[in-house]
Amino acid sequence: MCLAFPGKILSIRHDADLPMGEVDFSGVKKTVCLAYTPDAQIGDYVIVHVGFAISILNEKAALDLLEQMAHHEIC
Repeated sequence: MCLAFPGKILSIRHDADLPMGEVDFSGVKKTVCLAYTPDAQIGDYVIVHVGFAISILNEKAALDLLEQMAHHEIC
């Protein structure tokens, strides 16, 4: 089973030529590799799996998903 979570990119930097972002997951901030989402920008929401952003989400979809997760409607 795979788990992936939406988060909002707060900042972007490059470490050893890899784009890395500080991503906010409802108050928990983690560093995430953005190599698979090269078009991601500060303020974008991304779906993150095992430390890698794997897709960019629009804000409405991200907020809907976060709301569903908060109400335990998805596992």
